[in-house]
Amino acid sequence: MRDDAFRTLSQLAPGPAKDAFEAQLAAYDDALWRDGPPEHFTASAVVFSADLTQVLLVLHKKAGLWLQPGGHFEPGDRTVTGAALREAAEESGIEGLTAVPGAIYVHRHDLAAAFGRCSAHFDLRIAAVAPPDATITVSDESDDVRWWPVDRLPEPTDPDLADCIDRLRPRVLSA
Repeated sequence: MRDDAFRTLSQLAPGPAKDAFEAQLAAYDDALWRDGPPEHFTASAVVFSADLTQVLLVLHKKAGLWLQPGGHFEPGDRTVTGAALREAAEESGIEGLTAVPGAIYVHRHDLAAAFGRCSAHFDLRIAAVAPPDATITVSDESDDVRWWPVDRLPEPTDPDLADCIDRLRPRVLSA
């Protein structure tokens, strides 16, 4: 799993974000796991509708924000992409999501006290596309799940989410 995380990061252009993620992963053998260091890795999926005009967001219970589906790695996960797709399916009920090869975005964010011992997440985000007949359901982890126009995100959300979508969408459109 750790090797796959390094392979995933190798797809990014050189820069401070890539360097910080690689340094954190190299510094801790257990950096991918919830019970690892307080600043550890997560995987998420920015899920686009089949027509690529909307993005799926969940109203996260702990954060109180509209965010892309995602979460911690689990023992059965073998790849970053697999973990992100699993999390997206669990949180949205959508089966048959398709990952977009090479569409990777990284984001480090500090966490509120509600997250317990977790103080920050190094989030590895992939882009995915939902099947045309996708139906959504709300999981126990969320207060709501909805499709939003890519250029009209709800409030409150992570202020960096719009940039993430703007950077991933061209790769999705060209896939």
